Amino acid sequence: MGDHSQLKITKIEYNKDRPKAKNPVKIMDLTLRDGHQSLFATRGRTEDMIPVAELMDEVGFWALETWGGATFDTMHRFLNEDPWERIRTLKRYIKKTPFSMLLRAQNLVGYRNYADDVAEAFVERAAENGMDIFRTFDALNDYRNFETVVPIIKKCGKHFQGCICYSMTEPRLGGDVYNLDYYVNKGKDLEKMGADSVCIKDMAGLIAPYDAYAIITALKKNIKVPIHLHSHFTSGMASMTQLKAIEAGVDILDTCMAPYAYRTSHPAIEPLIMTLLGTNRDTGFDIKKMAEINEILEKDIIPKYRHLLDETKLSIIDINVLLHQTPGGMLSNLVNQLREMDALDKIDAVFEELPRVRKELGQIPLVTPTSQIVGIQTVNNVLFDDKNERYKMITSQVKDLCYGLYGKTAVPIDPEVQKNALKGYKRGETPITCRPAEVLEPELEKAKEAVKGLAKDIDDEILYAIYPVTGKKFLKWKYGKEEPPEEVKPITMEQVKAEQELIAKAKAGKLVEKIEKPAPPQSEHTRTFNVFVENEYFEVKVDEPGGAPVVSYAPPTQALAPMPAAAPVAAALAAAPEAQESSTEEPEAAPVDGTPLEAPMPGLIIDFEKQIGDSVKKGETVLILEAMKMENALPSPVSGTIVSINCEIGDNIAKGEMLCVIK
Repeated sequence: MGDHSQLKITKIEYNKDRPKAKNPVKIMDLTLRDGHQSLFATRGRTEDMIPVAELMDEVGFWALETWGGATFDTMHRFLNEDPWERIRTLKRYIKKTPFSMLLRAQNLVGYRNYADDVAEAFVERAAENGMDIFRTFDALNDYRNFETVVPIIKKCGKHFQGCICYSMTEPRLGGDVYNLDYYVNKGKDLEKMGADSVCIKDMAGLIAPYDAYAIITALKKNIKVPIHLHSHFTSGMASMTQLKAIEAGVDILDTCMAPYAYRTSHPAIEPLIMTLLGTNRDTGFDIKKMAEINEILEKDIIPKYRHLLDETKLSIIDINVLLHQTPGGMLSNLVNQLREMDALDKIDAVFEELPRVRKELGQIPLVTPTSQIVGIQTVNNVLFDDKNERYKMITSQVKDLCYGLYGKTAVPIDPEVQKNALKGYKRGETPITCRPAEVLEPELEKAKEAVKGLAKDIDDEILYAIYPVTGKKFLKWKYGKEEPPEEVKPITMEQVKAEQELIAKAKAGKLVEKIEKPAPPQSEHTRTFNVFVENEYFEVKVDEPGGAPVVSYAPPTQALAPMPAAAPVAAALAAAPEAQESSTEEPEAAPVDGTPLEAPMPGLIIDFEKQIGDSVKKGETVLILEAMKMENALPSPVSGTIVSINCEIGDNIAKGEMLCVIK
């Protein structure tokens, strides 16, 4: 092992007599995946990666992370891009540097565990399309969820990187759950599974410098494969943590190009290059190449996404993450959900409830999808619970978690919460203890049948299998069956510049440009007025062309006759949009014959459990509403019969919208 506590420094002149380091730190760049996922809601488009792709291939990165995580979801749902095509396209420009992806083990790139046949097919296709390194993690650190995907990664001859999701039960490496032994034992488990490298995955930026030093030192003593550290900058510690990790002998670090770094993203590579210059861990990277790449990103790419950056805070760090342990992406999801429900004032109550919910659900690490599971359930508790009952609206994913469909939690789930969640659960009320996918029926053949005539290949079929509702909608866009909406189409730099010019004019008060006219000479009829505004007065001169007005009055000679033609004119005016907007009276809603089921939150309709004409009992599920990627079973408010349904699968609906009527 040797002593890693000191870096050996050699005095050099940059790029002239720079020796190759004996043990250079390897770097994986996250700009093209986690960088824009963290800062710009994963909205980075493939066309905006191409301008820097060849330059990044020349840097000497250990790997480029280009795929996985939320990209698969966001691309087909919000960007009208085929996720599989991104790998193939970037491979045409990046020929030397390996590609890495973030694989959520049996969750793949979704939010639940998928059947083994889908998992196997997905990994095979990812490898065939050009993926080289599979960074594989499970949200619960339950490695039984690796048992299907790892053999396929190995069979395809690819690099299996096993992750340990980092979490805390104490400010330091104490507590009875996430302590030093926990991480060492997880590292040993991964090495036994055949991991080619082991990654400490710190998704919230929680790992402190000296804790990283302790964990990496212990792992280097106990396992032989390379150690990789991934830490977000959210709390502000990540750059210091990387230095202590280097001193402990870490092999690989994650960074981003500077324009995509910091905030909830990752440390920038450029300061690290200069920090390690001339040491035995020197990266060997050319800072001039970095500047060339950064100039393109800053001038030609970033302006298209700047509107997605949260600039409400002056600080680029958020120390609150050390208190609530909420990853940046999860935090923005919570804020968006509350804003859409007109309940942003409840954010403090959410932060207070969140650690309680997390503990009751088994003290699980907060990483996709468990961060969303805990986060959205917390929001539901704050908004819908009362003093007599907690967990009044339980998401489908919390029920699945309590049943064991995600795996084994770090500590047992609260028995009362588990009992409540599994009451009437479709799979049974007794939790399983086996590997979750063992109770899942094969899914791939059903998916193929569902998109027969629409899907053109296995990649289309897998996309549908993972995301049935939004996947099918995308395939219709892809093959010209439906016109994609404007909001999924890309914007150009010309559009960005035009918008910036408009904003600049508005700020300068020049949005309505003043038409300059020469002033006419004042006549003898000019009159002067004093105009008083609060404590100030202004002298105003008024000159009416043609002289002072002459006012005359003529009494009516007969009663005015009724004007029948006025009614249609009034009706037309009332119907006009301008008239509607200027009216101060709200039109009365038409009466509903029955009891409406209204949307308690904005979301996406993904399934119906009842149809028109079906009888329903009070509390029985009518339909499934997806909100922030979590499924909510909406119960009938009364017993009766479904007499109307006002929405379809795939519809985006607003809070308070009437979904159906029961009579």
